[in-house]
Amino acid sequence: MNTERIPPPPPPPGAGASAAGPDRHRRSALAPPGWLLKGLRPSSAPVPWAAVVRAGIALSAPLAAGFAVDEPEYGALVSMGALSGVIGDTADAYRMRILNIAVPQLFGAVGVALGALVYGRGWLAVGALTLVALVSGMISTIGTVASVAGLLLLINAVVGAGLPMPEPWWTAPVLLAAGGLFVLLLTLLGWPLRGRQPERAAVAATYRSLAGLLEAAGGPPAAYEEHRHAVTQALDQAYDLLLGRRARVHGQNPSLSRMLARLNAVIPLVEAAPAAHLRRRPLPPEIPAAVRRLADAVESGRAGRVVLELPEPPAGVQSARAIDTGLRHAAEVITERDPYRHNIDDRLGRPAALRIRVRRAARGVLLSGASWRYGLRLALCIGIAQALVSVVEVEHSYWVPLTVTFVLKPDFGSVFSRAVLRALGTAGGLVIAAAVLGEVPRGWWDVPVMLVLGALIPAFSVKGYAFQTAAITPVILLLSDLLNHAGFDLILPRLLDSLIGCGIVLVAGYLLWPESWHTRIGDRLADAVDDAARYVERAFGPLPPGAGADPEAAVRAARTARLQARRRIYRDLSSVRCEFQRALTEPPPTGARAAAWWPLVVAVERIVDATTAARVRVNHGAPAPAADEVTAVVSELHGLADGIRNSSEPYAVQAALDTHEPGVLSPLRQEVAAARAITSPS
Repeated sequence: MNTERIPPPPPPPGAGASAAGPDRHRRSALAPPGWLLKGLRPSSAPVPWAAVVRAGIALSAPLAAGFAVDEPEYGALVSMGALSGVIGDTADAYRMRILNIAVPQLFGAVGVALGALVYGRGWLAVGALTLVALVSGMISTIGTVASVAGLLLLINAVVGAGLPMPEPWWTAPVLLAAGGLFVLLLTLLGWPLRGRQPERAAVAATYRSLAGLLEAAGGPPAAYEEHRHAVTQALDQAYDLLLGRRARVHGQNPSLSRMLARLNAVIPLVEAAPAAHLRRRPLPPEIPAAVRRLADAVESGRAGRVVLELPEPPAGVQSARAIDTGLRHAAEVITERDPYRHNIDDRLGRPAALRIRVRRAARGVLLSGASWRYGLRLALCIGIAQALVSVVEVEHSYWVPLTVTFVLKPDFGSVFSRAVLRALGTAGGLVIAAAVLGEVPRGWWDVPVMLVLGALIPAFSVKGYAFQTAAITPVILLLSDLLNHAGFDLILPRLLDSLIGCGIVLVAGYLLWPESWHTRIGDRLADAVDDAARYVERAFGPLPPGAGADPEAAVRAARTARLQARRRIYRDLSSVRCEFQRALTEPPPTGARAAAWWPLVVAVERIVDATTAARVRVNHGAPAPAADEVTAVVSELHGLADGIRNSSEPYAVQAALDTHEPGVLSPLRQEVAAARAITSPS
């Protein structure tokens, strides 16, 4: 008999009030606005020292080689290609870094060749760069690698159309690509030493974040939500590392398969955590300690028995039994040398073959409204910028479309705040550039200067967009000076060009596009609620037709579908959180309206947790819910999604569920009722 009793959960944190909360301290009338201070506040992320050393060498060594052979322009072009490689080197796993660096270099080479063909050709250059901007913007919506590739395609096209390139035409593309490949070579030097260490570290980090979640289970809801979000991020990163670029290695690479089996072993424990939290009782400290011991074993890569000292789970407590079973299973998987025993199927599915993914991506780009909107917005801004510098006689004003390109990069947050931060970061970078161009003589002194400036790029990039801009600006100016020999006279025109570019973005890329200054949190949250309804159906619905022929296979298929649905919801909610953070950096009233959605975001996350907890309890002995009860919950969730889509802000609705009826779905019904009762803050 089921003896586990679940107390009713407290209301969602911040329900009825903004999670961000109004500023309770009166600001001075002259104080900068909060959204600007947020962008200027440096991140606490640690400095990537290996990347710092690599960037300094990658940018300075080509200059030294250029001076050695009396071809400083060639050295500057190679360093410019290396700069692109440094910016694009954002992955952890070595096999992913090959794609992240090499593929964008190909697009960058094409871009500079196209730009050089229309150099000095007035309106022909305007039309060509506008078309390149359209293509760049559309392919940037595919994914991370495509985003960097689209960025380099447009940046190099702008540079090629604005600066004189050496003859013959293929010289500049080859030199730029050589710089990127030099960065790739420096990056891969650590592969023989570190091997699969990035993958092991990502899986171990997932175990450690899970240990923190289990420690927070049963405690304050805010702490639990913070750790649950950390687990979601760790799982996303680990699965992206192991599966993101892997189309055909399954069954051919025992190391990756073993790592994937260890990551899959986390899933039952992640599912059991919400059930443990709903008991409102902390878990014994031996449980998170055991998870950390498993994390150490994963990160060390050692194969050997992991001894766990676990307390006996209380009788009749399904969540405790689920955690005990999950821990012992994970220890067995980590100890097992055969990766295929526990990894017959990838629980989240593997990517399709490369040709299928390419065809799917191309179809998505051509048929996606978001892809066309972003491409047209970028093309409009680049067209205006290039037309301006083509009509108005301003020397070397390629910096205007270059500024537009950097500001409209789609994965840096708010367009408005990026434009402001870009202007501020450029001003800071120009101060450094003025000191360099004014005091350091041209020639061999450029090499140690570039060594220092190049090293600052990854160190500053992790601190924020304005800091990254301040680090990149003097590097680009120094390399540009080696190509056009303008010297100190570059400083003030570059500041003016940056302000013009930011102004174009604010008007043509922000104010003229309502989707830029209206938050999209509601639409994305509604999609997540609909996915939550489907998750409830898969968690408690009947097995698919034909399951009687092979009940075990049907149960496995249903479990896989349930896991995929739950991971899809958490990815949806992760994107909602990203949109929420982006919207908070917008000026009023957009930021304040976005903050109103936060309580509902938290409520939907609690609904998913309650569904998972109920499923775990059923798996370990609790009576399954009746079909009409499942149907009622699903209907309420779809109704909630429709209400979210039809409102610009959260609004009060009446919950029709009976939240007092006992049963395994009682906590879930309470969470749905709480979500539907949330009102918009006054």
